[in-house]
Amino acid sequence: MAAACARTVSKVGLSFLETPAARRSGTVSYLLGNVGTHGSRRSYGTGGPGFRSKLFSSVRSGGGRVLGCAFLLGGGLGLYQTMKLSVQQHLAEEEKKASGGGLKLTLYQYKTCPFCSKVRAFLDYHGLPYEIVEVNPVMRQEIKWSVYRKVPILMVDSELQLNDSSVIISSLKTFLTSEGKSLTQILSCYPEMKSLNDKGKEVTEYNNKYWLMLSEADNGVVYPQKGMQKEEMKWRQWADDWLVHLISPNVYRTTGESLASFDYIVREGKFGAVEGFFAKYVGAAAMFVIAKRLKSRHNLQEDVRQDLYKAVNEWVAAIGKSRKFMGGDQPNLADLAVFGVLRVMEGLQAFDDMMENTKVKFWYKRMERATLNHEGLSQRASKQ
Repeated sequence: MAAACARTVSKVGLSFLETPAARRSGTVSYLLGNVGTHGSRRSYGTGGPGFRSKLFSSVRSGGGRVLGCAFLLGGGLGLYQTMKLSVQQHLAEEEKKASGGGLKLTLYQYKTCPFCSKVRAFLDYHGLPYEIVEVNPVMRQEIKWSVYRKVPILMVDSELQLNDSSVIISSLKTFLTSEGKSLTQILSCYPEMKSLNDKGKEVTEYNNKYWLMLSEADNGVVYPQKGMQKEEMKWRQWADDWLVHLISPNVYRTTGESLASFDYIVREGKFGAVEGFFAKYVGAAAMFVIAKRLKSRHNLQEDVRQDLYKAVNEWVAAIGKSRKFMGGDQPNLADLAVFGVLRVMEGLQAFDDMMENTKVKFWYKRMERATLNHEGLSQRASKQ
């Protein structure tokens, strides 16, 4: 609107300059200064009578020309200011989009939960600012307001609740990639499904949670090569259905490792002094027993480390030697999921053993740098 007005003013100015009276007058020469006669322009004070009389005389003799110059100058300045403001607004909008559209994100989590770690890996990589609420795993008072009693939970602008790590990641990735879609609209593409498991307990699952809800054009940008989307979805599901179940049997493999693991959990988690003491020793003993059951349930080998090594090497082999990440030169959602799951073992014996006895080290270090440096933020900004 402002730009149109400025252009109109400029056109009016030009029309004045084209009038016969304006062409006959010498106003422009006066306004620019008689450079040919004096060799340089003279400075005049704005308060002197000589200046006023010459100006008024010039207006009387060639008023159309003066008025045309004024319109032209005003229109040009207006157009410049309008374009400058438009560019500033565009840059501000792009910066806002790159940083997550100005969303206020709050993550309810357990620090050592692999599903929560997956979400943090995604948020960190994409440079999305978020607050963390550490949930007490015993009382869970921090999420007593929620019908959904698991973590992670991501609250958006204190109003919209996102559940399930894979739904959180898929919906946010869709939001960051798509134009004109709200998170509420996107979330409706991942409907809840409630069912009873083998033990008769109600469980909640989500349809389409490994899909990104993109237009054909956006889909081509995210997955430029054939087969990339299916590969990403396959390994994201593999991380949820298989890799994550190898963590507990490995970090609670022996009584000593169980104690070390719970010492880490208590230090990183939200426990009081007395509660932490009981959590460490009672929890370590309980998880040692549970780890044995998990080993049997998932048909793991006697030495569960071998299953961990096999899974990790399978992942590295799927990436291959020609790619830095499964996503190519940049991590994709499968890279972030696997990294998030494995990261929860850092500082424990199982992690050190994995790094020493598998080929995952170089990929893992690249992922660590990518998330710490928020490389996904600059990548998104360059595409916009």
